[in-house]
Amino acid sequence: MTISVIIPALNEQGNIAGAVTEVLEALGDRFAQYEVILVDDGSTDDTGKIMDQIAASNPHLKVIHNLQPSNFGGAYKKGLAAAAMEYVVMIPGDNQFPSSSIVKVLERIGKADIVVPYTSNQQIRTRGRRIGSQVFTRLLNFLFRLRLRYYNGIVVHRTHLVKSITITTDGFAYQAEALIKLLRAGHSYIEVATEITERATGRSAALRPKNLILVMQTIRHLIGEIYFP
Repeated sequence: MTISVIIPALNEQGNIAGAVTEVLEALGDRFAQYEVILVDDGSTDDTGKIMDQIAASNPHLKVIHNLQPSNFGGAYKKGLAAAAMEYVVMIPGDNQFPSSSIVKVLERIGKADIVVPYTSNQQIRTRGRRIGSQVFTRLLNFLFRLRLRYYNGIVVHRTHLVKSITITTDGFAYQAEALIKLLRAGHSYIEVATEITERATGRSAALRPKNLILVMQTIRHLIGEIYFP
């Protein structure tokens, strides 16, 4: 079994080295082969330089530099296009996923086509972020007749399956788009509880108006594609 790990980051110079360390610790010797694809999404700080330094000492790591930010979904798609292993997972470069949580996800690989984690300690997030996540999840479950606990997070896909669909958005709803298309096509999934940690530096961009608009556009697109093709 082999895996590609995509680690996107935008201006995460204080977090990216720790994120890579947690990923490598979780991977250990669990896979016959692995690759870690670091995507510097147009950072203006030292994120890209740190990525290059880390990759120089580990042949399993490679770095992709975007000249301009492509948003979370765009960075994921850039890494996905380069992924060459049997499975693929995205782990953010903000270092909010400790190795113990990553291991819980990796241990479920092979039990279904898709491993879908959900955050079991949402209380560490802001009230606005928690409410937004709950509304988003319930809305998607209602609209698309699914029963997922969470539509974001470090989802593991069979690489050929996720590459077989078109992810149209570059925004934060990219994973929701992929999950909805694949699950409605009948592919199997398994859910697993994971915990996150607080960011050491910086703050999430998830609730910025631009990203919320992109999320609503993605939902509208999915309704049209699925119900009014």
